[in-house]
Amino acid sequence: MRIATSQLYDRPTTLMARLTAQADAAQTSISTEKKYATPSANAGAYLQLQGLKRATADDKAYAANVDLARSLLEQTDSVLDHVESQLQRVQELTTQAATGTLSDANRTAIATELDSIRDELFALANTKDVRGAPLFGGATGDAAYARAADGTIGFAGTGEPSPIPVAEGDQVEATVPGSRIFGDMFAMIGDLSAALQAGGDVSAATDTALTAVKARLDTVGTGRASAGARAARLELEADRLSELGNDREATRASIEDTDIASAVTELQKTLTVLQATQASFTKLTSLSLFDYLR
Repeated sequence: MRIATSQLYDRPTTLMARLTAQADAAQTSISTEKKYATPSANAGAYLQLQGLKRATADDKAYAANVDLARSLLEQTDSVLDHVESQLQRVQELTTQAATGTLSDANRTAIATELDSIRDELFALANTKDVRGAPLFGGATGDAAYARAADGTIGFAGTGEPSPIPVAEGDQVEATVPGSRIFGDMFAMIGDLSAALQAGGDVSAATDTALTAVKARLDTVGTGRASAGARAARLELEADRLSELGNDREATRASIEDTDIASAVTELQKTLTVLQATQASFTKLTSLSLFDYLR
């Protein structure tokens, strides 16, 4: 039998090279904690991972928008709570002013407090949101309300607030324009104050004011209820995004992350086979041709 030298070396050398490559790959996988060093190692897994990463990035953006919208709605409810309190005080003062036994001085004092409340409501109407924009300004404008030279207060914003996207194909309106909440509130308080300061019969003025303030309280209450409903909806959306993120991370880890225990076991097996192959090769190549043929 004729033994070629290449046959004596090629097969063991090829086997040892393959085992060494497997061992190197296993060691890299353990050190990096990633199954694949390059996209070409598993093109299918790489494409799936890219899809998961894009979905994760999209959901992170949506989650940030949900947080922003929730913050704006919380701020809206807080401000409207103060507005409601001020209007309730206007209602109390108007009821007092309607009492026929009050003197002109008493009514002037009520008018002074109404003017103070009007100023407070003006400040609340121009509240800045967490982004530094007018909370009740609608679509545009540096301020929601402005005071004219004659003292009248009017809405300075324009349009409806831009909705915030919170999921694919879904968005939420996180604020409301001041015109929808405050309406003719400032004019009503101003007219009542002027009537009280003028003296005389104020029954018509107080009746008009009581009707108007009740309507404004109803509007503010509806606004708060709407904000609360949207906030509850956003809480559910935040939970959904969190669950999706957890599921997606579990999927990503199963595709990409190294199972350290399994990888170490596989590495040990590979090294054992490699060492045995090296030992056999060393023993084989140490034999003389005479010993091999004998």
